Amino acid sequence: MESDKKSSVSDVGAWAMNVISSVGIIMVNKQLMSSSGYAFSFATTLTGFHFAVTAMVGLVSNATGYSASKYVPLWELLWFSIVANMSITGMNLSLMLNSVGFYQISKLSMIPVVCVMEWILHNKRYSREVKISVIVVVIGVGVCTVTDVNVNAKGFICACVAVLATSLQQISIGSLQKKYSIGSFELLSKTAPIQSISLLVLGPFIDYYLNGKFITNYKMSSGAIFFILLSCSLAVFCNVSQYLCIGRFSAVSFQVLGHMKTVCVLTLGWLLFDSELTFKNISGMIVAVVGMIIYSWAVEIEKQTNAKTMSNVKNSLTEEEIRLLKDGVEKTTIKDIELGESKE
Repeated sequence: MESDKKSSVSDVGAWAMNVISSVGIIMVNKQLMSSSGYAFSFATTLTGFHFAVTAMVGLVSNATGYSASKYVPLWELLWFSIVANMSITGMNLSLMLNSVGFYQISKLSMIPVVCVMEWILHNKRYSREVKISVIVVVIGVGVCTVTDVNVNAKGFICACVAVLATSLQQISIGSLQKKYSIGSFELLSKTAPIQSISLLVLGPFIDYYLNGKFITNYKMSSGAIFFILLSCSLAVFCNVSQYLCIGRFSAVSFQVLGHMKTVCVLTLGWLLFDSELTFKNISGMIVAVVGMIIYSWAVEIEKQTNAKTMSNVKNSLTEEEIRLLKDGVEKTTIKDIELGESKE
């Protein structure tokens, strides 16, 4: 019972860390990147800074013995980093080429895409309740975030690449942790250096394509440096908690419950930045939260059902083993008697 309570507390802690750090980094980046803030419009390079700081934290952790380094083949780390970087670049290009409405739709499509990919790759099946809750969440978040929807051929291709890459990346996080029995932070420590180097090399050119400006021409100020450092610090917690949540739960759970961040961002935007919050937004958020509650309930029911099934299987196997053992003993005794009689 105590171990279950500790597990529940750590699960809540992982989700809380992810939601707080994700919402925090969105608010900080809004101030850093907006024209009314510091106009630092180099999103891909900034992500490279995020992974560079995360890599340094990982190196310090390994050097001090706080975390242990486990073996993962280099080709798997390179493959994962390529997929993760395609996700980041694809999302940035999708946001630039498509309307905000279509960008939000593409993000929402990740939930069913992850479900389908897990079914294809791992033969994972979902209960009717889980499917219904996913639909409710998608509808709710769609109502409160999707406005104008404009799309073009280039934007559609970038959105498809981004959705597929992000979904595959999140599934791979859980798969690699299970395959090599490696912790979330240890895996992040191995992938972060590769991602940081590649993004810091390619990032400036991708950002130039996105906004026509090179980062070398940006005039740094003490305020911009402070917000960049704050963004990098929050990114460490955001990255660690993402790997932690997916490792503990699943990519689908991370996507569904992760939309709580969308609700928080809309609410904080209204409170801190005077963003408009309409009845449509509020009703959509309520539907989304209801969907998340249904999803949590459905997953818990699924766990209990699986636990009962496993318990019944164990019990039946035990009874079968006992019966076979008894039969074996009886047959052995009879054979010994017969052999004894034949000897006489």
